[in-house]
Amino acid sequence: MSRRFIQNKNHSPVESSGKLSDYSVHDLSSRQKIVCLIVSAILFFMIGYLFYHHIIMSSILALAAFFIPKHYNQYLLEKRRSALSLHFKQALYSLSSSLAAGKSVENAFREAVLDLRMLDPQADHDLIREFTIICTRMEYGQPIEEALLDFANRAHMEDITNFADVFVTCKRTGGDLVEVVRKTSSVIGEKLDIQQEIAVTISQKKFESKAVFASPFVFLFVLSVTSPDFLTPLYSPAGYLISSVSIIVLFACFLWVNRIMNIRV
Repeated sequence: MSRRFIQNKNHSPVESSGKLSDYSVHDLSSRQKIVCLIVSAILFFMIGYLFYHHIIMSSILALAAFFIPKHYNQYLLEKRRSALSLHFKQALYSLSSSLAAGKSVENAFREAVLDLRMLDPQADHDLIREFTIICTRMEYGQPIEEALLDFANRAHMEDITNFADVFVTCKRTGGDLVEVVRKTSSVIGEKLDIQQEIAVTISQKKFESKAVFASPFVFLFVLSVTSPDFLTPLYSPAGYLISSVSIIVLFACFLWVNRIMNIRV
């Protein structure tokens, strides 16, 4: 199988080292890290200047940017895994329909790739590439069970692992593959639907929490523009202490709210 299967090493099943991707980890590229650090440093410097009106204090606060790439990397990983889960649900429906129509397992996987591309002709996401790799392995004579289990082991996702285990067991024991895949697809699909409903339900609350978090900064900016004399006491030694405590409390609340909103089903 060609090692140049994918163009973007950060969003492909094939890493620059030639190994297939592990979907439980994610590494930012050098360019992403630099851009993230620059943007974060500018943002923190602006926040510091808004609270302190002091270059040195603002520069010290800008050092917090070094903690951001780790959180940004985690955000990209969760986003990638969520997309993989959604596309896997779509692929399950395609597999179930193809097998019910009398197609072989191998052709069902090939048909799933075509169906996923029909949903979005411009798409070139992880699952399309993973299913293409599975089809390529079958063409080279590798059993589909091995290819599917390898994908499940790298995905580290319960739904994909369960489907692979059921599929392999049914294939080896000669069970009714069509019925098993149909029921498995239905159960996993319902679970993913519930996850999406929960995500939609809390999305509004997430937006509200971000708006509440941003409101003190907006309020302070408006006051600094319209009534700068009103904030003069804030830029005294005692004011610096109050500002520092306020910033710590604000970011602690932000992390706390994010932790509460991080619901896993």
